[in-house]
Amino acid sequence: MRRTNRFETWVVYRMTLRGVASPVNAVCEQGEWDAMEAARPGHHVLVRAGITSEGEAERLARGTSGDPIPRSQRSATGVPGQARDVPVGTSAEGISTPR
Repeated sequence: MRRTNRFETWVVYRMTLRGVASPVNAVCEQGEWDAMEAARPGHHVLVRAGITSEGEAERLARGTSGDPIPRSQRSATGVPGQARDVPVGTSAEGISTPR
């Protein structure tokens, strides 16, 4: 890949695709966006412009896709959302603990 000293910014836009129910986010350089917008004004929707990092633009375009799935905390009963009454001085497994 060729490196240049020019300052480039990135944009995130929402692509309009025929036959696709929900729009898809995409990333490109500002110059590419300008060319696309000049060729077909209003066809795609600009989400954000002026992003200085390609990685930041990719994360914004991805949204929550690829984020870890939150896991629910399991209670002592092993069933999420249900607590088990544990007498004072014992653990959830029924083992006596020092007071």
